[in-house]
Amino acid sequence: MLYLDRPSVPWRGRLWSHLISDVSYAELHAFAEALGAPRRAFDRDHYDLPADRFPVAVWLGARVVAPREIVRLLRGANLRRPKHLTAPHPRSHHQRIVVPGDGVTRGLSAGSTSPGSATGGEQGRRRGVTDGGGRPARG
Repeated sequence: MLYLDRPSVPWRGRLWSHLISDVSYAELHAFAEALGAPRRAFDRDHYDLPADRFPVAVWLGARVVAPREIVRLLRGANLRRPKHLTAPHPRSHHQRIVVPGDGVTRGLSAGSTSPGSATGGEQGRRRGVTDGGGRPARG
């Protein structure tokens, strides 16, 4: 089943709801896609849903509950992912690699496989790329 609370969280000039599933993240992602919510709206265990999508979510079958019920349902389904227990976003970590033949060490975002996406060196510092700790990435 899918649940959401009434839009009550102000952010960026809008009110927002939280959309969850007590079955699986797969069910939640499928519903959000049908609703037209972008994947970037997913935050650990819920989707942040703007007030203008609230009536459509209800029409599609999501059940309206109190904000405290959202957390209770997630915990009961063992789908709660509290912020303090989740790993940092992979883009905030950088690895060092050496590209054979050019002798240049490049800092790549975690999961990146392309030297063309290098974030280190002078070019990275000019673009404001950091090493994940707020310091400019070194080349």
